[in-house]
Amino acid sequence: MLNTTAAFSYASAALAFLLLCLFLLTSWRSRQHVRVLALASLLSVIWGGVIALYTAQLIPPTMASFAIDLVELARNGAWTIALLSLLGHLAPQGEGSERRRRFARAIGAGYALLVVCALLLPWLSAPLMFYLTVVGRVGLAVLGMLLVEQLYRNRPPTERWAIKFACLGIGGIFVYDFYMYSDTLLFRELNVELWSARGLVNALTVPLIAVSVSRSASWASPIAVSRRMLFHSATLIGAAIYLLAMSFAGYYLRFVGGMWGSLMQLAFLFGASILLVGILFSGSFRASLKVFLAKHFYRYNYDYREEWMQFTRTLSEQGQDVGERSIGAMASLVDSPAGALWIRRDSGQFEPAAHWHMPLPDKVEPADSPLLQFMEQKQWLVDLEEHRQHPEQFADVPLPAWLDAYPRARLVLPLMLHGRLFGFVLLLQPRGAIRLNWEVIDLLKIAGSQAASYLAQQEAAGALMLARQFDSFNRMSTFVVHDLKNLVAQLSLMMANAEKHRNNPEFQRDMQDTVAYSVQKMKLLLQKLSRSASPQRPAPLSVEQVLTQAVALKAAFEPKPQLEIGQSGLRVLADGERLERVVGHLIQNAIEATPKDGKVVVRAASDGDEVLIEISDTGQGMSEDFIRERLFKPFDSTKSAGMGIGAFESREYIYELGGRLEVSSLPLHGTTFKVRLPVYRQSAQTVEQAA
Repeated sequence: MLNTTAAFSYASAALAFLLLCLFLLTSWRSRQHVRVLALASLLSVIWGGVIALYTAQLIPPTMASFAIDLVELARNGAWTIALLSLLGHLAPQGEGSERRRRFARAIGAGYALLVVCALLLPWLSAPLMFYLTVVGRVGLAVLGMLLVEQLYRNRPPTERWAIKFACLGIGGIFVYDFYMYSDTLLFRELNVELWSARGLVNALTVPLIAVSVSRSASWASPIAVSRRMLFHSATLIGAAIYLLAMSFAGYYLRFVGGMWGSLMQLAFLFGASILLVGILFSGSFRASLKVFLAKHFYRYNYDYREEWMQFTRTLSEQGQDVGERSIGAMASLVDSPAGALWIRRDSGQFEPAAHWHMPLPDKVEPADSPLLQFMEQKQWLVDLEEHRQHPEQFADVPLPAWLDAYPRARLVLPLMLHGRLFGFVLLLQPRGAIRLNWEVIDLLKIAGSQAASYLAQQEAAGALMLARQFDSFNRMSTFVVHDLKNLVAQLSLMMANAEKHRNNPEFQRDMQDTVAYSVQKMKLLLQKLSRSASPQRPAPLSVEQVLTQAVALKAAFEPKPQLEIGQSGLRVLADGERLERVVGHLIQNAIEATPKDGKVVVRAASDGDEVLIEISDTGQGMSEDFIRERLFKPFDSTKSAGMGIGAFESREYIYELGGRLEVSSLPLHGTTFKVRLPVYRQSAQTVEQAA
């Protein structure tokens, strides 16, 4: 019964592939790659027919095994050739065609080896024959699955709709073979039910292939095989071949080891696995494999889109210093394990600025060094290995003596910025063998220019930050000088009136208050100049108290300012010393702009949710143009000894408190400054806590 089922299954496969072959042969003039698919279908017809005849006992058993092995290899080889054709590896012309043909020839050589093994099977022992056959079939299935995966993944998205059913059909053939022979390898015997259903499964893949062929008018569009996927695929194939070989060797040890066979097999397989993991994680192995793939499968050594995106991403990411990231990004282009960076400084020397996976060198190279002059003039990178062998190619420029301390140093890369040498990078010997052709040199030069722009931006940002720190200190010093000027003016006025009012007790008290206030102000100024001084936080202040103190300090001036409190109990949230300085400055300006017989009035009142402070005078007044263009412009003053920052500082601080500073003035009719600040009202929760 089982033979009848198997015969029907494989006969169905032969009939299905025969119909597919006829369909392909009748449409080959309008479809490309159809001839190789027709050949694969024809060999599948022969394969299904031979096995059907065998299961129907129409072929002598002595010939059946050898015939089945040959048609099996022929069928798998035909579908592999079809996949290679779809991938473009059999194209006679085109970019990289010679490398693709080498790859196809390598696969052909592998199939030829399997054919030789099939011819030698009758003279091998039964266990060895079993393992050679099954392991070879598993390897062919793995190869077919990888080729199908590459075919689908590297098709443009617009063409995948046409190729996907062919990938499903052909991939289904190899997936089923992989499952069946893996089961055989695991249990050491062929599952007859799986083998019998195999023909029918193959027959079910035929409609998928036919649909895909009918959908696609042309399968000849160029395919860009991803370097990364090719690298991983090559690694996977290599690992699979290695594991199969080690499994066979382990079985051989168990077979010939006698009572020690199991122990030897387990120890060998464990050691082989550890070796495989070590190889896969080896940087040198990965670098050598990348070079090998680029050399034999691609016209160019780099996938420029991917390399440039990775290079820019490394320079732009957060974390490490830009110098370290620049070294790492440039080192990755040639798989160098370490490097160091030198940058030109204002002293005219190139000083070490960063290092990556190596100690930071302590050597400084002068800008007039022959090597640096050569790199700046020629914009060449220097291959130290080539320089030692052929110094005449580098105009016999001597190398710096400190390079002898780095025997593994290989490349000196110039970082050019606007035609000038901004810095240079020293890279150690790459992990894999590398040949510095025009492609590698050009890529490193462009990468050096890109890295130089990032490094220059970092240097400029650092210089700008330092300039801002000095600017902040200078600005604070300017405000301090302005306050000192006001203190000097008060003390000078006091000294001028001291002789006249020296016996006046009231004047003496005012003088003591003024001196005490001046000392206190000077102490505060010294604290501000100190870096350790902590900024004062705003606190609730009585407006009446602040104005009273500010007016009292100007009592010695003429005209003497008058204070009018329209509503008591008003409070604002501010720094008392700074708010008093703002009000005092406005009062001082009003006094200086008003003749002695004039009038200066300071008022405080409530205006809704705001505190309104008015400083009005009957002085000279100001024009609208002056108020708009010059009044609040820093370092612009009409006074001979003025700093021109008092009004600017006053307005900025009032804005900082959330208030406004308004000015109304008419020439020869006086000026009024209105300071509006938010009223501070104690919250109910604060009142309850205080109670």
